[in-house]
Formats: sequence, C-alpha cells, structure tokens
Amino acid sequence: MDPASLNIILMGCPGSGKSTQGELLVQKYNLKLIQTGKIYRNIAATGTELGKKIKRMMESGQLIDDQTTFEVIDKNLKGIDGGYLIDGYPRTLGQAKWNLFEVGMVIYINLPDEIAIARMMKRERSDDTVESLKIRMQLFHKETEPILNYFKEQGKLFVVDGQPRVEEIHNSIVKIFEKKNEN
Repeated sequence: MDPASLNIILMGCPGSGKSTQGELLVQKYNLKLIQTGKIYRNIAATGTELGKKIKRMMESGQLIDDQTTFEVIDKNLKGIDGGYLIDGYPRTLGQAKWNLFEVGMVIYINLPDEIAIARMMKRERSDDTVESLKIRMQLFHKETEPILNYFKEQGKLFVVDGQPRVEEIHNSIVKIFEKKNEN
C-alpha cells in the first residue's frame, strides 16, 4: 500500500494536531493535502454571501452544514489524480456516508478535550474563543465521534495517541502506513 495512492482521512478533535500531521505526511508521501478549515477560512475572508455565512457559522462554533460542505469539498477534489489526505472532513455521519470519494484509511488522532482546548487557546485565530471552542468540542463529540465507529466497522480506522510530541505522533502514523504496506 503506497499512501500516495490512497485517499486518507485525518480526524481528531479541534486542536489535536491534524494540520501539523497532515503537512508532515504530505511532505513524506507526496500526498495532496486538502484542509477544510483553511478552505473555509479563505472563503469566509472573501466577503461573499457564502463567505459571510461560513464566517458566522465558524465564529459561533457551529459546523458548516452538509450541503455547503459537499459543494466545497467536491469543488476542491476536482482534477486531483492519485491519492490525497483530507483534514477536517467528514464532520457528520451523513457526510461520511455521502461517498464523495473512496476512503482508503482513516487516521484518528485521539486527544483529551482539556489538552486540545489549551493548545487552541495558544493559537491566534479569530474563531478560537473559549465559548466557540467549547461548542466545537461538544459538536465534535456529538456529530463527529459516531463517524469513528462507521469507519471502524469497515476496518479503515487507525487510532494514534495525540498527546506525545509532534515527531512521536508522526512516527506512529508512519508505522501504521508501513504495517498496512506489509499486508
């Protein structure tokens, strides 16, 4: 299994280090990286009607609705050949079942809420307020965690501990890829 030929989903609660790990994996395996959070922040900055809608939702800590998410993801997947790593999608079970693309594997970075919130408070992003972070964590547990069982039942879920240093987490993910490659 060559990771560059797979569509890999990188999941974890807000602040779990998905973006950091995504960037490291893209460099190591020559994957294409799709970061929905970054895409949404870019759209929010445009001032268009869609941008204003997304900005309001992000600032209040809400998830972007499924229909908007499908349109944004579909647009960003067009023209990509080979595998890619997607960070921040799916966020709901409905999105996971939508089948916009063939999922090769799902890497879940597991991190306790209190550590994730402490990490996010160190970032300087306008959508990272204590109130919005608490809402985002609640939404993650309610909406996103059921996706883990969905992918586990398919044998596609791999869990790594998100508490160690960045390099250790990266090495854990690389070991998963190597082990999967042996099979």
